[in-house]
Amino acid sequence: MIQQRVIQYIEKEHLFSLNDKILVALSGGADSVALLCVLHTAGYPCEAAHCNFHLRGEESNRDELFVRQLCRKYGIHLHTIDFNTTQYATEKRISIEMAARELRYNWFEKIKKECKANVIAVAHHQDDSVETMLLNLIRGTGITGLLGIRPRNGAIVRPLLCINREEIIRYLQQIGQDFVTDSTNLEDEYTRNKIRLHLLPLMQEINPSVKNSLIETSNYLNDVATIYNKVIDETKKKIITPEGIRIDALLDAPTPETLLFETLHPLGFNSAQIKDIANSLHGQPGKQFISKEWRVIKDRNLLLLESIRPEDGTTLPYQLIKEEREYSPDFQIPQDKKTACFDADKLTEEIHCRKWRTGDTFIPFGMKGRKKVSDYLTDRKFSISQKERQWVLCCGERIAWLIGERTDNRFRIDETTKRVIIYKIV
Repeated sequence: MIQQRVIQYIEKEHLFSLNDKILVALSGGADSVALLCVLHTAGYPCEAAHCNFHLRGEESNRDELFVRQLCRKYGIHLHTIDFNTTQYATEKRISIEMAARELRYNWFEKIKKECKANVIAVAHHQDDSVETMLLNLIRGTGITGLLGIRPRNGAIVRPLLCINREEIIRYLQQIGQDFVTDSTNLEDEYTRNKIRLHLLPLMQEINPSVKNSLIETSNYLNDVATIYNKVIDETKKKIITPEGIRIDALLDAPTPETLLFETLHPLGFNSAQIKDIANSLHGQPGKQFISKEWRVIKDRNLLLLESIRPEDGTTLPYQLIKEEREYSPDFQIPQDKKTACFDADKLTEEIHCRKWRTGDTFIPFGMKGRKKVSDYLTDRKFSISQKERQWVLCCGERIAWLIGERTDNRFRIDETTKRVIIYKIV
């Protein structure tokens, strides 16, 4: 019996208990209707949530009416919401499919908190897991992508992964329960539908039990992934530092490119980018690789990892406090690099801050000759990203302080100094 198998699966995977409140994602399709019926009949306390994305005209309204009637029939509290999915996708510059997903799960989480549910149950089943496995394989993936859909992801649980679509339809027929059909599931516009409607039937001609074979393979790979992930995590600890990835340690590892994939793919880098990064390891510093939210910079001995933060280039990332006082012979010049002292009478032009530019020069404190800022930073072994973040305090067009590093000798305190200006980084 389907219901008994689902209950056993819930217990085996520790998804939830009879004391937990379940928020069921209810589309009106066969899988979500079967999920609600199984949980309700088994005595789990349930509430349902339905999203109307208004993407299929009157069919979307038909689905909402159906789930209202279904929940009324079983006495289940229903939460509903309307989304302007097309507008959201346009504003976010994402696909309709991704927009619906973001809207749906963000709202589910909100309702979960409001109704004090323990978990959000969604109706993915074995066929969905097989399709996901093939979809990831087509797009390119690591071992995790070949595991199919997992039974739990945070508060999201999937109790129907132990049964397939045919079993779901048969169960609903046995209990005499109707459901609605999403007409877009019969179209092959989306890649997942092409897999469902064309690829899987072709594979079944070769092997009628191919779905079972893929599920068994996925279960086997799950055990392999446990061992694999443990080794990857242990190796990551040896190559990753707070500054970035140690290139020498990475190259000493048995599989450098695999380690790069497991480190960088979660940050949004695709397989082609990761291959390019691997090829750059023996090259000159300076090459950069960018994902949506992260940047990798090939430095001398490190791959620097930085989150991409929007900067206008005109605002100091810290505060400078200015203090002016009379100079006396007992005045001690602080040795702290976060503090700079100048002869006030030598700061004769407008004081302002900016990022250093190519071609900038200054006369480092204690020296007589000019030095390029770029050469100074290189001598100090600054990484590329550190160089990009370096600011200067200027007196007119002249650099008075390489902020946090070194002052300019032209503005030094000497025996003629009468007043001192002090700048401190906060």
